[in-house]
Amino acid sequence: MQAAVEQLKKLLSIEDKDISVPPNPEMGDLSTNIAFKLSKEKKENPNITAINLMSTIDLSKTIFLKAKAFGPYINFFIDYEKLAKKTIKEALIKNYGLLKKSNKNVLIEFPNPNTNKPFHLGHLLQILLGTSLSRIIESQGFNVKRLNVYNDRGIHICQSMVAYKKWGKGKKPNKKPDHFVGDYYVMFNSKKNEGLIKEAEQMLIDWENGDKKVMALWKKMNAWAYKGFNETFAKIGIDKYDKIYHESDFYANGKDIVLNGHKQGVFKKEDDGAIYCEMNDGSKKYLLRKNSTSLYITQDLALAKLKEKDFSFEQSIYMTSNEQNHYFGQLFEILEKLGLKSAEKLKHIGTGYISLPSGKMKSREGKIVDVDNLIDEINILALKEVKKRKSKISKKEIEKIALSAIKYHILKTTSSKDTVFNPEESISFEGNTGPYILYSIVRAKKIITKSSKKSIDFDAKTFESFEEKELIKSLFSFPDAVKKSYEAMSPHILCSQAYSMAKAFNSFYEKCPILNAENAKQKSARLLLSKAFVNVMEKSMHLLGIETVKEM
Repeated sequence: MQAAVEQLKKLLSIEDKDISVPPNPEMGDLSTNIAFKLSKEKKENPNITAINLMSTIDLSKTIFLKAKAFGPYINFFIDYEKLAKKTIKEALIKNYGLLKKSNKNVLIEFPNPNTNKPFHLGHLLQILLGTSLSRIIESQGFNVKRLNVYNDRGIHICQSMVAYKKWGKGKKPNKKPDHFVGDYYVMFNSKKNEGLIKEAEQMLIDWENGDKKVMALWKKMNAWAYKGFNETFAKIGIDKYDKIYHESDFYANGKDIVLNGHKQGVFKKEDDGAIYCEMNDGSKKYLLRKNSTSLYITQDLALAKLKEKDFSFEQSIYMTSNEQNHYFGQLFEILEKLGLKSAEKLKHIGTGYISLPSGKMKSREGKIVDVDNLIDEINILALKEVKKRKSKISKKEIEKIALSAIKYHILKTTSSKDTVFNPEESISFEGNTGPYILYSIVRAKKIITKSSKKSIDFDAKTFESFEEKELIKSLFSFPDAVKKSYEAMSPHILCSQAYSMAKAFNSFYEKCPILNAENAKQKSARLLLSKAFVNVMEKSMHLLGIETVKEM
């Protein structure tokens, strides 16, 4: 229905608030009260305004069959025969809803983890959102470059290293290696005191000076972290990265940028040696510590220049939590002061905070839900749900169902808003969930498989029921939903569209016999409508990063 609303908005130059749905389907599909507003301007009876306005409306290039005045309201009736022909034929095309490919690059980086702990729910949000947005941006014709930046150096990394050096006693991982590394980060913070803090600070200085023993320990622990990360990536299912950056490779360039900026007068120096940038709001943003070691922003300055050198792009997207909105505003302002050519092409997408019903996570205290354990838990819940309905199903299919639950439950919330991940709610086979949507696709595929009919001809006049019309309208709205998800940089709009289509199909399935239709024409039309549904839903799932299943 949203696509029809968009046509009406464009036709009459009106807004969403001017459009409603008539209380009775016999009164039309959409209604507008714009005659009220215009009648005040013209100082005439709104009923007369509605009639006069109708005479100026050209419906020839829309999906509407006719318009009719009901007092001051103008109601519009959709031409369902025309809509069905257009929608089904287009929905069966491979590239339905996708724009023509261009040579314009868009960079998007995620999840940019630190190598001192395993992935937690925050990383999972970044991975899922980054994967889906990459595909949605591609659907709009852009060439997307997926980037990942490993924060593999710095004070937090040194804290894990100090703890392992003091208490690890040369042990090798006896669990998933990134979890093993993370245990020492937690250990450091649980035993933290002034002496330990100084040891970590000294280790960072030693690392930046290239101390051989420190570098050997750093390489060993980072290798463990990378091995664990790659196992998690494989478990989630993620698109291949086009470029992986390591802060350790370019952080020194950031120091040079800061020092040069100071020489040029862009940055200032405190009496203790710390270098800062005076921001437009009068605040100070420090770029180097008084001991000359780097800060997060130091390497971000270098990375921005490095990306500009490595890629020609229309836009470079940074995706982190809302907590860093201000930080990225400062980063972009500093890059402009430095005269970076691509500074105006940089964009930050702030994401909400994700938590469990039990509360927030604190990685320093070890009070986190890591991604691996969450996936294992949802797999167990998925198996229980499947056993209620079917005794035999492959382990691989159960894993796909579990991942659909996780991915959809997270992505259906506006990306900038906080969300609570509820495991039991996410895995339900009913309601607005991933498994419910997958089940609707499986249902449709089974009907299609049972039919031997191969023809793609259909008579659109056979679509007379409310359920058929609702399904057609929902499929018609798919391209608009994809576009809006791109504009909002949030997959939640596409999730809502997928749920709407799934609900419409299930109502259609229950109320409109397909294989046992009244006649051959009706059967053929309903089969093609089902095929169109499958095709559009599989596109939706792909854009959301969700794999479909063969059975449930």
